[in-house]
Amino acid sequence: MNINMTLIGQSITFAIFVWFCMKFVWPPIVGALEARKKLIADGLAAADRGKHELELAAKRASETMHDAKLKASEIIAQADKRASQIVEESKGAAKVEGERMITAAKAEIEQESHRAREALRGDVAALVIAGAAKVLRREVDAKAHADLLEAIKNEL
Repeated sequence: MNINMTLIGQSITFAIFVWFCMKFVWPPIVGALEARKKLIADGLAAADRGKHELELAAKRASETMHDAKLKASEIIAQADKRASQIVEESKGAAKVEGERMITAAKAEIEQESHRAREALRGDVAALVIAGAAKVLRREVDAKAHADLLEAIKNEL
């Protein structure tokens, strides 16, 4: 056995093996590596897009919360304003109702005063007749002197 022949045979076999690997084994491995590289790159790009979208969503949520707080403060201000208007309207209505009640009470007092005066006039007229009857020592006829009694009542 010649070492040179063995070495040349092994070199030829190795060259055939390298050619076979480069022709049939290497392309699927390189394809798989390229596919894996593309998958990883797509995953990283998707992660970046997701992160960016998350930041945008957080910004939109912050703006929405700010708008909602402004709207809530506007609604509260309008409610306070409306409450003040209702209180003022109630005060005005209560004042008008109080004035109406005072006017009604004054009218009732005036009527009651008028009735009391009329009753008092009648009582005074009766006392005057009784006093006149005692002074004259005879009875004064109220029916006969109705005009005179009416005149006395009106004078009082």
